[in-house]
Amino acid sequence: MRITIVAGARPNFMKIAPIIHAIQKEQKRNTKISFRLIHTGQHYDAKLSDSFFEDLNIPEPNANLGVGSASHAVQTANIMIGFEQELINHPTDYVLVVGDVNSTMAATLVAKKMDTKVVHVEAGLRSFDLTMPEEINRLVTDVIADYFFTTSEEAGNHLIQMGNNSQQIYFVGNTMIDSLISNLDKLIKPEIFETENLSEKSYLLITLHRPSNVDDIDKLSDMLTFISKHNQNKKLIFPVHPRTKAKLNSIENLPSNIVFTDPLRYLEFIYLVKNSFALVTDSGGIQEETTYLNIPCLTLRENTERPETIRLGTNELLGFDKAKIENAFNKLNSGNWKKGQIPPLWDGLTSERIISQLLQIHQNN
Repeated sequence: MRITIVAGARPNFMKIAPIIHAIQKEQKRNTKISFRLIHTGQHYDAKLSDSFFEDLNIPEPNANLGVGSASHAVQTANIMIGFEQELINHPTDYVLVVGDVNSTMAATLVAKKMDTKVVHVEAGLRSFDLTMPEEINRLVTDVIADYFFTTSEEAGNHLIQMGNNSQQIYFVGNTMIDSLISNLDKLIKPEIFETENLSEKSYLLITLHRPSNVDDIDKLSDMLTFISKHNQNKKLIFPVHPRTKAKLNSIENLPSNIVFTDPLRYLEFIYLVKNSFALVTDSGGIQEETTYLNIPCLTLRENTERPETIRLGTNELLGFDKAKIENAFNKLNSGNWKKGQIPPLWDGLTSERIISQLLQIHQNN
């Protein structure tokens, strides 16, 4: 069985690393399975992608399409052009895509038009917000993919409601959590932990990158000032995404208790997450990681495609409603944040279930 695995942006690598490890485990058992790893280059900052190969113990990609940054249309088109040539040169039995980035949708379109089966890992997630580019990518991918591996039963229900065949939907758990679990004993203390005299639970971590939060400079400035005002007794650590950095450079008089830093390696960033008092974020994956680690998560979005992190986990969805955010900080600082639990099948074995199921699918075809 030949699998071509596509990754292109930072979250993809956490999702594909344990899948590669599961394949390598099968290879040691002399199972006839091989893979090619294709990096589209959608994220081109070294700290956003290159260090992941070392941190996550995965091989260098067999090919890097090097598409870099561009508009959604240009980036998607360039990925399609490059990936089409990849499949012409290296035919495969299955193209495996993860998540919801442009690389996911682009590779799916190319594979299906070349009559190649597509496997979507983390299928069925829905924010029901068509202003989010990721939601478009999810919808398109899930309409035409062949096999669907989900992180929750709710995601599977979304796929069935779309008309997908329930026999091709597999609830397996979360590969992002596979990576988290396997690396908890390898975390690296980042330099900022020492230079800022941080200690466990003494700081909040901020990650913001979505256009709805960072593209409007006045809104971004107001948001950071408001967060700072309600956390004067704690430092706020903000690893800055490249697209956010340019916006911050235009803001004068940023709050003094916010410490801005460059993007961190995965093992450094998870060290900060694990030891933080709480997270303020608009990321999808961080909602999952904080739920597993039992860290309070304040999500500055109007919706989430990961409702289990709210229903079961430590996450609260706040939008940018100042009354809700203020109430959340009051609960947090008074020690009244809800106690979360780990969602079903978030046990570190998801990738092994995926590869086992794919081998069975291939044998039956």
